[in-house]
Amino acid sequence: MRWCSRSLILVVVTFFKMNLCEAQTRSIPYPNAFQHVVVIFQENRTPDNLFQGLCSPPFGRRHSCSTTPNSHQYNIATSGWVDKNSSTGFTDPQPVPLGNTYDLSHAHMAFLRMFDDGFMDGAGNIACSGTCLSQPQFRFVDNSTGILNPYLELAKQYGWANYMFQTNQGPSFPAHQFVFGGTSAPSADDDAAGIFAAENMGGTPGPAGCIANVGTFVRLVTPSGENQTTYPCFEHQTLADLLDGAGVTWKYYAPGAGSIWTAPDAIAHICVPDAPAGGSCTGSEWATNVDLKPANVLKDIANCNLPQVSWVIPIGQNSDHPGSPNTVGGPSWVASIVNAIGNDSACEGGQGYWSDTAIVITWDDWGGWYDHETPPILDGDQGDYQYGFRVPLIVVSAFTPKKYINNDSPHDFGSILRFIEGVFNISEGSLGFADARASDDLAPFFRFHRRPRTFRTVTAPLDANFFLNDTRKPDPPDND
Repeated sequence: MRWCSRSLILVVVTFFKMNLCEAQTRSIPYPNAFQHVVVIFQENRTPDNLFQGLCSPPFGRRHSCSTTPNSHQYNIATSGWVDKNSSTGFTDPQPVPLGNTYDLSHAHMAFLRMFDDGFMDGAGNIACSGTCLSQPQFRFVDNSTGILNPYLELAKQYGWANYMFQTNQGPSFPAHQFVFGGTSAPSADDDAAGIFAAENMGGTPGPAGCIANVGTFVRLVTPSGENQTTYPCFEHQTLADLLDGAGVTWKYYAPGAGSIWTAPDAIAHICVPDAPAGGSCTGSEWATNVDLKPANVLKDIANCNLPQVSWVIPIGQNSDHPGSPNTVGGPSWVASIVNAIGNDSACEGGQGYWSDTAIVITWDDWGGWYDHETPPILDGDQGDYQYGFRVPLIVVSAFTPKKYINNDSPHDFGSILRFIEGVFNISEGSLGFADARASDDLAPFFRFHRRPRTFRTVTAPLDANFFLNDTRKPDPPDND
């Protein structure tokens, strides 16, 4: 399946320098340098909201950002954000702290309103909870204290994607399903029919996935609209199944069982619930491969036990999730993982993890924040739900050129799965879900013919020891 625009979107989507319908799928070469891939999944941000610092000193200047970028420019809009409720039709963004005190709706309906049939001018019409400022979505994260510097340093030192889109048009639960299993559909047949879980949990309060309580449901989006619900326990292949078949080790680090951020708990053959509803996951893979203390990834790196593939999901305080002044640990959290891998000299026979590990950092959804880029529409049965708004993507490795900016092709969560498949000699697109529909993997971010780069420690206020010894009770994920 190729990326193509259709109807009105054919007019609106003009940002790519290539014809999307003629995009050539590239593959990661095998064999390659990587023995490990670490996917760090943060929460609820857009490039326009989180990465304004790339446009001003010390990380850049105004001319380093453009909405029609060349190969040396970041696609960040610093002014003129579209606002149809303004007398001029535009507004200029204002700063807000990373730990802000409100949360914007990022449900599927919020996407539809903001998207507004491709006009991208409905941002003033989505809901906000908490202590909401005026025009709350027209804000960018204030970096006057340097809190975002670890993210900005990573973006400048390694690879940045100007066109990375979340693979769904809604909140966290479906997003985490896509990055783990390539789909939020309850089954493979549902995926083929364009039927996807589109929201977080509804109905009876409590856990998500296969251990949800009786009366808990998730809304589905279908070709005819969002008019069905189902119990949130699904059955289909995931990337983890392909990795098992190839003898590749994997682990999913997450903040708790029954979390909407813990994707494996919604897959029946991994969870293996001990009750029809309201029980616990008892599966052998759940016990072996799901670690409910995210900071253990730092322990596994230090002990030379890093799996070949890792999904790393933070506790709420380290997630960048809006709505609480406590959620400010994300930049240091991400830097601590990168630094642990980059500075390792004990593992891999004394060679260290740095030269054989790819680190992929992205955010699960747009969080209701403004972003100026119109998402493309996928041609086919899945086109009505894929894809959503832009999210940041940073690719870090010893083989990623410094200050590399990718403008060539759109990426999504399927691109990440496709990349992992290619690294481990699994036929790319084997799941037949988002991995098959992605136009590209992450191959453009690597130069394997070059000598591996020397690692430079990412400066951050908190280090691995802080996270390993953190005794705070994890903030729960959002439920809107």
